Amino acid sequence: MSDIEKVLVVGGGIGGLSTTIALRNAGVEVDVVEKNPRWDVYGVGIIQPPNALGALHRIGLAEQCIEVGHPIMGGRNFLADGTLLGEDDYPPVVPGWPPLNGIPRPLLHEILQKAVLGSGARVTVGETVAELTQRQDGVDVTLTDGTSRSYDLLVAADGLYSQTREILFGDAVRPQYTGQVCFRYNLPRLEGLDRIEVYIGGIHGTAGFVPLTDELMYMLFILGWPLEEVQQDPSRLAEVMREKLEPFGGRVAEQRELITDPRKVVYRPVDNIVMPSPWYSGRALLIGDAAHGMSPHAGQGAAQAIEDGVVLAEEIASGKSAEEVLETFMARRYERCKQVVELSASIGAWEQNPDPNVNPGEIRNQIMAVCAVPV
Repeated sequence: MSDIEKVLVVGGGIGGLSTTIALRNAGVEVDVVEKNPRWDVYGVGIIQPPNALGALHRIGLAEQCIEVGHPIMGGRNFLADGTLLGEDDYPPVVPGWPPLNGIPRPLLHEILQKAVLGSGARVTVGETVAELTQRQDGVDVTLTDGTSRSYDLLVAADGLYSQTREILFGDAVRPQYTGQVCFRYNLPRLEGLDRIEVYIGGIHGTAGFVPLTDELMYMLFILGWPLEEVQQDPSRLAEVMREKLEPFGGRVAEQRELITDPRKVVYRPVDNIVMPSPWYSGRALLIGDAAHGMSPHAGQGAAQAIEDGVVLAEEIASGKSAEEVLETFMARRYERCKQVVELSASIGAWEQNPDPNVNPGEIRNQIMAVCAVPV
């Protein structure tokens, strides 16, 4: 039996909730702390590639996600003016499942929340870790409300700008701006849209559509952006998104006029990070974006976070000591996540400085090959 019996998960997003469910399924006692008192999410939708669905299946939730989402059967590529370049069919990995699944982020959050609350995990919202002290056989934490708790392991899933990472490792490694920003906006689904449509605009950026439900899709738009202009007036986000999309024709031109509410624009600079190995210090471990935050070019951010939780729970369930659990976790996760972060970043670099000798489609195929290997 492992000496990890009680775990604190810091962060109530996709990675933290998936990890909690996996650990509870393995019989581990889990507390969750989430600093957002509303415990809600800010975002539009998630692309779930085959490895994400596979990891969700291992914690019993893939079928629910497929039921409320929308199948993504392939990809369709266009020039910025709407000229069709070609399309690809994605073969299903599991019979009866779609090749990829699109799902609204709030619906995924709701599925994960319900599973966590039904698992018996204790959830505290509006609080996070203020201090932690390592012991040989565990970690003591003080929360922001002043209460103290003790655990065999702390798992930090508190995102790209992780406070726990700074507590553990200082500011030696920080997220780096990639030179791009990303806009997203939910819209009524275009009739018949069952693929990811991508419109390649060169220096004007890359736009696209992703189906989420029978009624809903989101428009994505990623483009190069000077660092000094990254901060935007929130009240102008819809206007800015429309302006930057003006070079595009076809369905993008039609749909951009529906971008009217700045409150519904999800706008973020594209930062990434890959922590050097190991991602742990003593009995505290970083997972998800806290350890390997990546650009959205491959749709793998959430997938890799879910995989982290599944792998950690499997290692604990195997009966290994805490030291062995952490070592084997890193052996299974580091190179895979590092490759996905770096390959995703290389697509963004190509978008900013197109090289005729580089095929971004081949880079995406490399990512798919990496993620097709059983974790």
